[in-house]
Amino acid sequence: IVALLGSSGCGKTSTLRMIAGFESVSAGSIALAQRPIHELPPARRGVAMAFEGYSLYPPLTVRENIAFALKAQQLSRAEVAHRVDSIARLVEIEDILDHHPRALSGGQQQRVCLARALVRDADLYLLDEPMGQLEPQLRAVLRGRIKGLLAERGMTAIFVTHDQTEASALADRIAVMEDGVLQQFASERELKNRPANLFVASFIGEPPMNLLETNVAQEEEGFRLTAGADVAFHIPRQTLDVTAQQALVQADRIKVGIRPQRIAIGTGESRLRVVSNQWLGDQSHVAGECAGHLLVAVTSSKVAARPGDIVPCALESRNLHIFGADGVCVRHAEAR
Repeated sequence: IVALLGSSGCGKTSTLRMIAGFESVSAGSIALAQRPIHELPPARRGVAMAFEGYSLYPPLTVRENIAFALKAQQLSRAEVAHRVDSIARLVEIEDILDHHPRALSGGQQQRVCLARALVRDADLYLLDEPMGQLEPQLRAVLRGRIKGLLAERGMTAIFVTHDQTEASALADRIAVMEDGVLQQFASERELKNRPANLFVASFIGEPPMNLLETNVAQEEEGFRLTAGADVAFHIPRQTLDVTAQQALVQADRIKVGIRPQRIAIGTGESRLRVVSNQWLGDQSHVAGECAGHLLVAVTSSKVAARPGDIVPCALESRNLHIFGADGVCVRHAEAR
């Protein structure tokens, strides 16, 4: 199960439509089940697709829309009815099977479109923003059910989303895209802990990674990175590979990143002037100015600080990601 994740206009849906055969491929090839499919018409590709725009057949009822693709498989009426009823229960539309699309809400139409794709026997399932119109509670329930169905039946799926939570919950691996270019293809854990570049580091995570511009100075045993008067990082040479050392030797200034969850509030040598302090029920998000940068720290406990207060914070070198001049990450934070 693969998620295509990225901002609007980055090429996610275009990629999906090329796999389905609705857009031509300008270069390269597409293979599915060890057979090239990029020159085949859509109907011969063995692909089922749930469209973001639903594309339901207006004259047909919900039941007939879902069963439409099954008729080509020459299944018995009983088998078609069984499949339709099963998938309808999964996406909770069994009470509207005899309705027509014009009588449905956007969320109901989206679930019908999803059911119409998942009910088929296909080599690949393409899901374009499959749950974008659903209310949060129903979306959370369906994510679990759909992932269970895909895993139980051994189904291969690619879905498009701009929702990191949805990508993390459903996908085994995530393809992060920007400007039509694949930035990184990895598990959700690796994307957070070992981002390939500045874009992935700043895009993945909620809140996103804090980025600081630092001055670089060589020391006898490594490097000193400073951001303002009270923020300094000592990076031992032995913690860096050759590429990272070259990046630091060649740069006067370099960007570093630290996840909000790795900033400790209430202890440390740095100072944070609080701008906002939000308790979200299970964690605090504290934003503040430090060394001329706006940083966000996340902690599981409440923080007794008001806007304008100065609080200590700890920014540890072992928690830093270091990025070269080209934006590529040359050193990742130590794993927890």
